[in-house]
Amino acid sequence: MIDAGEDPRFIARRIVILAAEDVGLADPMALTIANAASQASEWIGWPEARIPLAEAAIYLATAPKSNTAMAAIDRALAAVRSGPTAPVPPPLRDGSYAGAERLDSGKGYLYPHSYPHRFVPQIYCPLDERFYESGDQGHEAAIGEQWRWARERLEAFKRKASTESQQP
Repeated sequence: MIDAGEDPRFIARRIVILAAEDVGLADPMALTIANAASQASEWIGWPEARIPLAEAAIYLATAPKSNTAMAAIDRALAAVRSGPTAPVPPPLRDGSYAGAERLDSGKGYLYPHSYPHRFVPQIYCPLDERFYESGDQGHEAAIGEQWRWARERLEAFKRKASTESQQP
């Protein structure tokens, strides 16, 4: 691409897209490195810009790959476009305006940082859909473990709430 006279901005753009689209959460540093290479190449210009772009290309070529973030956003967009959206749960609604209290806006919000493991069993999305499914490559394996841990606790919370609501 360089030898053929391709615009360095096009090369940098493709590297940033590759980092987000193909490496993704398997190596979250990939996007940082790609963006840094893009900025460096813009700042220093040719012919030296070939060096940070080559570093980023090599890093991305050897990085683990995952497209789960792209798949998740595509599933979420499809859900939004396919029909009526669910209302925002009251604890997540803005409670700072006059009349918010009357609508229960903001009522019942649990601040995750005030709880062990920075997690609270609170419903943030009323849809019973999973948009993100973690992969098992690189860093995403650890994200998947955190995700499963949180989901187990949320499911237990839902079961308990369901059982309590059915009791007289």
